[in-house]
Amino acid sequence: MTSDTLEARFAARMGALLGPDFPPAIGLAVSGGGDSMAMLALTHGWARVMGIGLHVVTVDHGLRAAAADEAAMVAAECAALGHPHTTLRWQWDGQGNLQDVARQARRDLIGAWRGDLAHVLFAHTGDDQAETVLMRLLRGSGVEGLAGMAGARAVHDASGTWWLLRPLLAERRADLRHCAETLKLPFVDDPSNDDPRFDRVRARQAIAALGLSVDGLAQTADRMARAAVACRARAAEVARRIVTEDLVNDLHTGDLLIDRDGLAGVERDTQMRILAAGLQWVASAPYRPRAHALEGLLDRLLAGGGGTLHGVDATIHAAAIRLSREGAALRDEQVPARPGALWDGRWVVGVAAPPGVTLRALGPEGWAQRPENKALSAPARAAHAWPALFRNDILVACPLLGVGPALAIIFRPGSGHFAQFLESH
Repeated sequence: MTSDTLEARFAARMGALLGPDFPPAIGLAVSGGGDSMAMLALTHGWARVMGIGLHVVTVDHGLRAAAADEAAMVAAECAALGHPHTTLRWQWDGQGNLQDVARQARRDLIGAWRGDLAHVLFAHTGDDQAETVLMRLLRGSGVEGLAGMAGARAVHDASGTWWLLRPLLAERRADLRHCAETLKLPFVDDPSNDDPRFDRVRARQAIAALGLSVDGLAQTADRMARAAVACRARAAEVARRIVTEDLVNDLHTGDLLIDRDGLAGVERDTQMRILAAGLQWVASAPYRPRAHALEGLLDRLLAGGGGTLHGVDATIHAAAIRLSREGAALRDEQVPARPGALWDGRWVVGVAAPPGVTLRALGPEGWAQRPENKALSAPARAAHAWPALFRNDILVACPLLGVGPALAIIFRPGSGHFAQFLESH
């Protein structure tokens, strides 16, 4: 095998993404298209040499009658290759942008499916990368957006943390199609890939019509990714000086405090990064807020005002900007108080509770039950979003108020503490 073959490039990329301590098994997201079926064949050959198990998953979005047959086709190919296969089904409720909602649903379903698998391969190509960069350029994206899709991305969801890997980002779609045809692999062409109602299809058509360089757009993504690393490092360095996680009696409130003068004294990009990361971290949100809304909130905060964005209340207290969970966003969020139960992405029940006890936001009704003469540094509006245990409407425990045992509710952010989060995002 020479170093310039598709198989050799794939093996080298898998080594870079997974080595040197390779996992015993990995997952593959295979739709049945030419790209993903080629990825299945390439991974099968590589994993056989490496002694790594493969688990394959197909998401049937229920948008076309043929989708079930395509999932069955993937299952049959996996059976022939000797790999377990699972079909996950999803149904769109008609709300939101179809492609965005379907993409997030696919990721959530795969996260719930993966079990102990820490890595799942997706078959995005260099053509997909070029289309992504062009779409984001037309939307006015900054450095992060123009960095396109990362070869390896940590996903934090209800299942925990896992890695979404894209080993084919340096490969062209036509080469993968040629591989599938040469190996006589079964595959299908999704008609939605030619539907101009979708942004990605229009980007694909524009690249062809204008003669844009797919390789050039992909190289732009690589350069922007390098710039993003430098910008994140700068933001992390500043954040270590001006951002603190709020504590009450040595317990985390889940809030962030940002020195307002310190934030005002740095460059705009760093201001935006710190504020965006703060909003994401406090709300356990997978995505940054829209740039226009973020800029508006930043301007209000630097001028001494406040606002609500991304499920977070941003307020000014003395010389600090406080980022607190928005109470209204938690109004209907509650879980049974079983040990280990997760609430709002970062709080877990630490002790056994009697039947009928639930974990939910403290709210005004819980705040009214706080111990008399309890002095707190946090404002009531922020405290309303604190986690608390209730039996019906009776406050059972709220460690931040000094009610109940300190370990009744434990702060455990899935993406780590803020400094870790900022460096990785």
